[in-house]
Amino acid sequence: MEGPRILFSDVTEDGDVGTGWIYVLRSNSDHPTIKEHRNIIHKIGVTGGDIKRRLANAKLDPTFLMADVEIVATYELSNINRARLENVIHTFFEPARLNITITDRFGNPIVPREWFLVPLHVIDDVISKIRSNEIVKYCYNPTSASLELLPGK
Repeated sequence: MEGPRILFSDVTEDGDVGTGWIYVLRSNSDHPTIKEHRNIIHKIGVTGGDIKRRLANAKLDPTFLMADVEIVATYELSNINRARLENVIHTFFEPARLNITITDRFGNPIVPREWFLVPLHVIDDVISKIRSNEIVKYCYNPTSASLELLPGK
């Protein structure tokens, strides 16, 4: 894993306020679908706290597919509304949202909402395009697993 990347600049300046992290995770679940597509199934989340603390009990949490996870990328955030940014990212990748039901430790069915069938390099590219404000020119094509320029852009 590379070091964290800072949004919306490559450097933190005086007066910037750290507002959290975007994190990208990979599941270690034994679920057949997850095992088969492990390299392209990623959880994309945003937190204002410590990422490792958030993941401490992943195997007991259906949000994390009831399995341990590994951090595969992080992006440091400054001066940004975390909830809005997370919504932008999740909306952008909506066509690739993983549709899976996981049973929690109490036997209840849960449908996790933050897991996507997207290669890591595409996630990195999307974050870069958000940083440069170019994201509005693109959409994600889940069939080709790539970004596509919108018509007229």
